[in-house]
Amino acid sequence: MAGIDHRAGRRALGPLALGALLAPAVARGSKPPRLHAPGGVALRGHDPVAYMLDGMPAAGDERFAAEWAGARWLFRSAEHRATFLAMPDRYAPQYGGHCAWAMARGYLAPADPLQWHVVGGRLFVNFDAAVHRRWLRDIPGFIAAADRNWPRFG
Repeated sequence: MAGIDHRAGRRALGPLALGALLAPAVARGSKPPRLHAPGGVALRGHDPVAYMLDGMPAAGDERFAAEWAGARWLFRSAEHRATFLAMPDRYAPQYGGHCAWAMARGYLAPADPLQWHVVGGRLFVNFDAAVHRRWLRDIPGFIAAADRNWPRFG
């Protein structure tokens, strides 16, 4: 049909389909990884301190890498690395870097570190821009739900 963008509907189903794929593994009692770190690198190589101190994501640099919680974290400077290592729980993304919206819905999904928001000194990342827009509609409600759900996964 002319004038109808069927791609939008498929994109909207993406996170739901992902949840349907991941939910059975969780339901069987298998423990998913606590930290979302594809290839062993957290936040896809973005500096977690930059979100808080610079107010934006920044690519990390291998020269300023550190290991924490079983993953490699990259920082844009030695100062950011030292700041993180002094208080990693303050700067690490919530829910192990998994999608905050999906966690509120009760399942794990990967997250795009460019879809982020800092609330109350906590870093939240989401699956993609569409999911992030949904999450922005009720941040306090989604955080409360995700905080209740995370202990089952974390």
